[in-house]
Amino acid sequence: MSKVQWSIVGLLVALVLSFAAGPAYSGQKKAGGNQPLSAAEAESLLFMREEEKMARDVYLTFYQFWQDEVFNNIADSEQSHMDAIQSLLEKYDLPDPVIDGIGLFTNTDLQQLFDQLIERGDTSRMAALYVGALIEEVDMRDIQEAIDMMDHEDIITVYENLLKGSRNHLRAFVGKIEDEGLVYEAQVLSQEEVDEIVDSPMERGGR
Repeated sequence: MSKVQWSIVGLLVALVLSFAAGPAYSGQKKAGGNQPLSAAEAESLLFMREEEKMARDVYLTFYQFWQDEVFNNIADSEQSHMDAIQSLLEKYDLPDPVIDGIGLFTNTDLQQLFDQLIERGDTSRMAALYVGALIEEVDMRDIQEAIDMMDHEDIITVYENLLKGSRNHLRAFVGKIEDEGLVYEAQVLSQEEVDEIVDSPMERGGR
């Protein structure tokens, strides 16, 4: 079972998001965009494309539930992340795993995960905000793991922008939660990491 599969299984059992971007891979030299992808890089791109769709679809659904613009705005950002990864799929002649329709996925584990997250966020607006923050915490951890195994600078550049976007998204969700008088506690990252992110300003170039 790949690292991606292991992490999704962990989430489905514990209801704590734990994606990973792909199996472990170690490169000796950062490659240019004209070099072939490793199997791990290809798997990471395919998975990340659908993972970003899952985040987008969760937020679009929560917007329909709760009419909070934070979900709509971040869904737009996730769409831009999907588009950036799609450009890489086209560049490297990889098949696009995305199928049309909100909440529909080629990856059956992501399908099950989407269904469970929607059920969780359907209980209240606050629960939905916590699900959003959880997704972004896990995205940050997993995107960094993906960057560490990448061998292509163009993929690293895109992933670093996704990482910046996730930090901005976490700031937005935590801001909404704390506007209600609650103190946000980290769900996946360390509290120190979350506090450092939340206490720093929004970053440009990271929608």
